[in-house]
Amino acid sequence: MGNCLGIQFIKLKQGARTGLKLLWKDKENVAVEIDDSAEEHTVYVSDDSSNEDWLIVSKSNEGYRPLKNSQESKKKKKGHRITKVKTGFIILQFRVYIYIFVGNLIHLQDAVEECFAPLTDEEEALVSRALSYSDRREVLVSHPNCNIDITGENLMCLSPGGWLNDDVINLYLVLLKEREERESHKFLKCHFFNTFFYKKLISGGGYNFQSVRKWTTQKKLGYSLLDCEKIFVPIHQGAHWCLAIINKKDKKFEYLDSLKGFDIQVLHVLAKYYVDEVKDKNKEDVDITSWKAEFVTEHPEQENGFDCGMFMIKYVDFYSRDVGLCFDQRDMPYFRRRTAKEILKLRAE
Repeated sequence: MGNCLGIQFIKLKQGARTGLKLLWKDKENVAVEIDDSAEEHTVYVSDDSSNEDWLIVSKSNEGYRPLKNSQESKKKKKGHRITKVKTGFIILQFRVYIYIFVGNLIHLQDAVEECFAPLTDEEEALVSRALSYSDRREVLVSHPNCNIDITGENLMCLSPGGWLNDDVINLYLVLLKEREERESHKFLKCHFFNTFFYKKLISGGGYNFQSVRKWTTQKKLGYSLLDCEKIFVPIHQGAHWCLAIINKKDKKFEYLDSLKGFDIQVLHVLAKYYVDEVKDKNKEDVDITSWKAEFVTEHPEQENGFDCGMFMIKYVDFYSRDVGLCFDQRDMPYFRRRTAKEILKLRAE
């Protein structure tokens, strides 16, 4: 957990530090120019006395970052409106930015702590009893809305060395959606397809939109799939679990494999599916030519032959929180027991 907070804190801190470059405390005025034509919100800031050397600052999701100090920026000023503002206004802007920075850091710390919250003694006992239960055929929990029964045999896949099965994965994904709906301010708006979706989508010759067309109606889901920031799709590659994401938030089709594998066909299929889904539900064409197809490589990797399912569902868990993937193989025993606890309580935290 410490490493995760450290990485995210460095990014936030760098954004705050570069924001200081917007301050000219010894000057009465500064000139500010905003270039709205850039892909990122770009601001040109200069000492108003000369306008000779402009600090070009780009404001992205990670905050302000200087791009360059250059005479070339003069060319970009041509035809743009120059606004003079008091230095105090810049200071006020920076203070607001610092408040946002601190708020984001507190939110990040809370989110990461929740990811690694230890089980109580009572929860540990609950999990131990369930995993050692003698009658493996007995139903331990049933979810009232998704018709999934978890027997003792199902739950055993969460024991050390177990391969996660469809029932456990699918119930966990249902619980993640319920968590989001319960505390929507803390999580991205997501959709979690079950493990059968992709198999159905590629049935009948490699692509069959009609076979899954009714899976995502507003009436069935209670929300619009196309309003979701991220759409998670479990991918079963024979004896190995991977994850694909339709990432509307960042305009990407992403693929994550804890063994560093690649499958471009999955991303092609999901791109076609997304276009067809928009056409079917919104009656409009969507242009995805600018979207990226990305095989995520900077992510936690498994170091054995049985934890792929756990890695896959934790990719989903962390990404749905909008938190970086700050865990590794050493966390898997804890995640197995935590997942068992959440399934037994029918509540993801």
